[in-house]
Amino acid sequence: MREFTYSRAEDQAAAIAAMGNGARAIAGGTNLLDLMKIQVEVPQALVDISRVAGLDKVEPQDGGVRIGALVTNADLAADPKIRALYPVLSRAILAGASGQIRNKATTGGNLLQRTRCPYFYDTSMACNKREAGTGCSAQGGVGRMLAIFGTSEDCMAAHPSDMAVAMRVLEAQIEVTGENGARLVAMDEFYTLPGDRPDVETVLKPGEMITAVVLPAPVKGSVQAYRKVRDRASYAFALVSVAAVITLENGKIAQASLAFGGVGVRPWKNATVDGMLVGQEPSDALFAKVAEALCRDANPHSETEFKLPLLKRSLMAVLREAAGLAPASAGTDKTRTAA
Repeated sequence: MREFTYSRAEDQAAAIAAMGNGARAIAGGTNLLDLMKIQVEVPQALVDISRVAGLDKVEPQDGGVRIGALVTNADLAADPKIRALYPVLSRAILAGASGQIRNKATTGGNLLQRTRCPYFYDTSMACNKREAGTGCSAQGGVGRMLAIFGTSEDCMAAHPSDMAVAMRVLEAQIEVTGENGARLVAMDEFYTLPGDRPDVETVLKPGEMITAVVLPAPVKGSVQAYRKVRDRASYAFALVSVAAVITLENGKIAQASLAFGGVGVRPWKNATVDGMLVGQEPSDALFAKVAEALCRDANPHSETEFKLPLLKRSLMAVLREAAGLAPASAGTDKTRTAA
């Protein structure tokens, strides 16, 4: 048992002050406590932010919504506004973890959860994400859950969040608050690539905390779909997941946004691939071309090569569903936004 101090913040200022002095924030604790038990995380101080006022609501904002950092995954997935306007987010959350965990896990905590790479969890193995400069045991090791996009010689760990994939396809912005006030960070900019510092995962500065996620107004008539492929039907992390938001006009794709989970060191997006869809008539030939282009940048581990055909098939299936080329099949959720 490692000793640590515990304090409870009643407001944002107290939480930020404690974090500025080196304390780790804890709310639901569904990831941090597990890591502390096996001494992957050994914070000297914890500050409980679960009672900070004003961070537990889903509220309308400029045609979109503002999601407080303390909104639980269960409440967010069930929120009527989210289900009506952002069904891809609701579906992604429900595809993750278990009901018990969703009742405790928070929006902010979900975005900051750590990788499930087995070498990160094994303190007897070298891991640059756990301790920079010690090496990466995943290189040449076992790792069917590892990433195939955005990896470096120092890290191949995949980002685990389902919710973050949906947030990225929806072009979310993350509200970050520190001693100098609040700032908005686009999802595309929030997560960093590992490079030679895999232990630095986000652009959060010391003393800053996530206070909300802001979703823009959905495009009227857009279709949102989410597919997750995993080893079992529930309580399993994605081998591959695909989120899509597609808008059709006059038989052609007018707007397209795709994001991928289980394959990237962060929730993965490829703007070039999105652009290949715009202005085109939906077809299997187009979707196959897009899938090939996406996988061209992949750098698979010997045990993750299977993800390439799996990702291609999953992407094509989601695009067919979103474009209305085939009826819904098992594993895909498709909903048209009414806004």
